[in-house]
Amino acid sequence: MIKKTLQFDHILLFVVVALMGVGLVMVYSASSVTSLAQMSDGLYYFKRQLMWVIVGLIAMLLTSGIPYNKLEKISVPLLGIAIVLLVIVLIPGVARDIGGAKRWIRFGSLGFQPSEFAKMCFVLYMAHSIAARQKVIKSFLHGMLPDLFVTALIFLLIYKEPNLSTATLIGGTYFAMYFLGNGSLLNLGTLTSCGAIMVSALVFQAGYRARRFWAFINPWENASSSGYHIIQSLVAIGSGGMWGLGLGQSRQKFFILPERHTDFIFAITCEELGFIGGVIVLLLFFVLIWRGFYIASRAPNMFGYLAAAGITSVIGLQVVINIGVVLSLMPTTGVTLPFISYGGSSIIFLAIGVGILLNISRYGSSDNLYEKSRSIPFSSKFNNLENAISSRRK
Repeated sequence: MIKKTLQFDHILLFVVVALMGVGLVMVYSASSVTSLAQMSDGLYYFKRQLMWVIVGLIAMLLTSGIPYNKLEKISVPLLGIAIVLLVIVLIPGVARDIGGAKRWIRFGSLGFQPSEFAKMCFVLYMAHSIAARQKVIKSFLHGMLPDLFVTALIFLLIYKEPNLSTATLIGGTYFAMYFLGNGSLLNLGTLTSCGAIMVSALVFQAGYRARRFWAFINPWENASSSGYHIIQSLVAIGSGGMWGLGLGQSRQKFFILPERHTDFIFAITCEELGFIGGVIVLLLFFVLIWRGFYIASRAPNMFGYLAAAGITSVIGLQVVINIGVVLSLMPTTGVTLPFISYGGSSIIFLAIGVGILLNISRYGSSDNLYEKSRSIPFSSKFNNLENAISSRRK
């Protein structure tokens, strides 16, 4: 029996608001010098980030009030709109060229990144498609190939911007959703092997990507060029020590560390707030991901389960990639840190994704896991969570 609870997941809401708050503080701290030098206003980036956070919170609360099952009915048209926007951004003269990449459609002083919109539309479409193909999901021809074609199309359009990191994120999201949707492990193994070979080939196809890869292997070989980002990121993190230099006391933000308020904002966070501050941010993300999959485990149907798991996967993968780059565990990419890095499109559409999660959390089956878990030993709760996820997949 499907029922609607009176309240949505307050823990998830609190964590997302906390991350947005941390993001506002760190964007101001990391960008104040740049804002003053470039815009003659030390609050320029902070004010824009604050505007986007407010818009994101409003969008999240509005989305949380839309029954998620209605989104399944419009998932195909939404994906169609996303594909059209991804095509438009590739038309010469339409998109704004920044650093050789055409990823933004401009509306006056505001920019819109279609790939961020496409992420959420892709998740909703795949949740709908995989849920509808459950009887044939293990078949490569009928269960995987149709969705693989759609994934390849979105991948190609985003790659052509060029934006290989986000395109790869789309592929990783499909992998996670297909696996969670009872997909064939043999198909997944084949897909992983082919995907790894393809991405490796694409990395070495472009000179700047190859330089980033070799800089990841040995950043000190080209410390003043391709290895500069990684080295300065590690310097910032190392300078922070255990407790940090103090809020606003970063030295790397004085035009030393590139992308300090966007891709590398976590390095500035560790420099100013230290190891302790970095761990607190990571714990907030851990709780967010935990609540996302917990909500998925309680979803009353397959679409809700996959939509919640897919949105959580997008956020989790972005966190892993961004933190991995900042810590020099992965080659440099252009993936931002969710809710913390400067950027309007990312915050707004991820906030909409969280709004969908909050709405799904308001629905549950009669065998509510949370209510049962209150009366059982803590050590058994994780086993029950795993069993609940398995039951939703059937």
